[in-house]
Amino acid sequence: MDFLGNYDVVVVGAGHAGIEAAHAAAMLGAKTAVFTLTLDFIGNMPCNPSIGGTAKGHLVREIDALGGLMGIAADATFLQSRMLNRGKGPAVHSLRVQTDRKRYHMWMKHALELTPNLEIHQAEIVRLDVQDGHVCGVVTALGGYYSCKCVVIATGTALGGRIFVGETHYDGGPDGTHAATALTKDLTAHGVPLRRFKTGTPARVHRRSIDFSKLDCQPGDPDELLQPFSFMTHKPMHNKVDCYIAYTNPETHKVILDNLSRSPLYGGDIQGVGPRYCPSIEDKVVRFKGKERHPVFVEPCGEDTEEMYLQGMSSSLPEAVQNAMYRTIKGFENLEIMRPAYAIEYDCVDPTSMLPTLESKVIGGMYGAGQFNGTSGYEEAAAQGLLAGLNAARQALGKSELVLARHTSYLGTLVDDLVTKGVMDPYRMMTSRSEYRLSLRQDNADERLTPIGREYGLVDDTRWAAFTHDMEVKKAELHRLETTKVPLAELRTVAPPEVLETLGESGGTAAELLKRPGVHYELLAKVIGRGQDVSAAMALRIETEIRYAGYIAREQRAIHEVQRHENVVIPDDFDYAPLETVTLEAREKLAKIRPRTLAQAGRIPGVNPSDLAQLSIALMKAGKTAAAE
Repeated sequence: MDFLGNYDVVVVGAGHAGIEAAHAAAMLGAKTAVFTLTLDFIGNMPCNPSIGGTAKGHLVREIDALGGLMGIAADATFLQSRMLNRGKGPAVHSLRVQTDRKRYHMWMKHALELTPNLEIHQAEIVRLDVQDGHVCGVVTALGGYYSCKCVVIATGTALGGRIFVGETHYDGGPDGTHAATALTKDLTAHGVPLRRFKTGTPARVHRRSIDFSKLDCQPGDPDELLQPFSFMTHKPMHNKVDCYIAYTNPETHKVILDNLSRSPLYGGDIQGVGPRYCPSIEDKVVRFKGKERHPVFVEPCGEDTEEMYLQGMSSSLPEAVQNAMYRTIKGFENLEIMRPAYAIEYDCVDPTSMLPTLESKVIGGMYGAGQFNGTSGYEEAAAQGLLAGLNAARQALGKSELVLARHTSYLGTLVDDLVTKGVMDPYRMMTSRSEYRLSLRQDNADERLTPIGREYGLVDDTRWAAFTHDMEVKKAELHRLETTKVPLAELRTVAPPEVLETLGESGGTAAELLKRPGVHYELLAKVIGRGQDVSAAMALRIETEIRYAGYIAREQRAIHEVQRHENVVIPDDFDYAPLETVTLEAREKLAKIRPRTLAQAGRIPGVNPSDLAQLSIALMKAGKTAAAE
């Protein structure tokens, strides 16, 4: 081996997790290197060319609030923007954008190239140098050795990747890249617990072969309603494209069912566990036999390409069957497949072998992020990457690491779910996974996380100044609304007919009126004007907090109650075996997971309230004994 360099942090992989990990580590001042199989696929979108979506949009806002890149990149390269769930409560409003796939890659590659303290290498990492249980370096396929204090594994689907299309299967990664098989063997040799998961992607097809007149158009939001992902984006935003919706039909389903034996998923060739919430079209047809049609979302891959992505129809059927299947759909009769659909199996870690910092319990200094940790989705990956990169850098620099509790963020919920409960299939973030979703809205991600990002070194002076200005604007406007009386007579002259009935006969302050059905900030602004520097997004945030103040306060009380248990820290070397009043199952799981706090212990499946009470008593006794000594 040839010694080629010395780093504080090495990041293996430059997908969405690797990008954020490398950027975060370097921005904290750690000398960082990111290794990727090919520079041409930095920030690649092997699946759907979009960012955000239900709950995922929350994660993107949180990444941005902490000082990450994904939100800024999505704003710079989007083609169409839509706020999902507008008809529902503000807790589940989630931004989603259709993204220019190639421009997103170019933006991210250039962003990494411009990041201080960061070097980029095209090379395959085949081995970790582990000494005395701690990582000390990495070895490339060309025999190069790079020493490091910490490493972040963000290998996506390349780790042990295997492609399946009908009866054909071979080692490989997405979009023609090769699989990273040597690193799998090395991690296994070190005792890292790996398992096989599976995902898939639909075909890419030629735009000219689609009859869009037979499809339902799905336009983006009106330009005046568009909101950015990044709290730092202030330029005007404009939609550039429309998306469309097609539908499968009984004929489509018949083609699939007639050829089910040729699907490696049903023929037994695929052993990996697939995503529960994003199944292949074969799975949909088999599992939902009573459903006559399934939607297919037709989305452009970029502004300067004719490739279209057929979201909702991932498949591992043979290419000939794919042709027949797709062409049964109205509008797809003459469809030209440019890239056939495929399934891919890959290796990932059992996330219960990771700490809440995302450091491995098996190899000190080794962190995991993204699909390596058993998740699916670009946004989940990027969020973990930021946390893993931050903590790797702080460990390398001798600083305390960051653990985000569930009540702080969707990222905190995601990591807690992974390391405490584990996963049976690829994990996808959903708003229903958080018990505090009214407090963890996408609009207030900066209030929740930017101070934390500042404390831990990721939020720079420019972002911090913008944040403090926004908070001053919000505080001033809340005070104005709470103290400004609104003349009811004037309000009646501008209110629409459906609102007049809700106004009643008594007036009140602007804040009091905002709690009445149909009364919104923009309506009141016609009478009392807008506050200074109050943007449309800030107005909506203020309106939400006033309207739901009672519910938010109740949720905050619940968070405060949970924090009592979060503050009870369990020693790393605590011995659960002697606790005979705790069930054997609970003791075994507590010993395996080694929860960091009493609250985390209570979230472990198999640990019941009685076990938790006995553990609490044991911790109190242990604490008193330690104090006495």
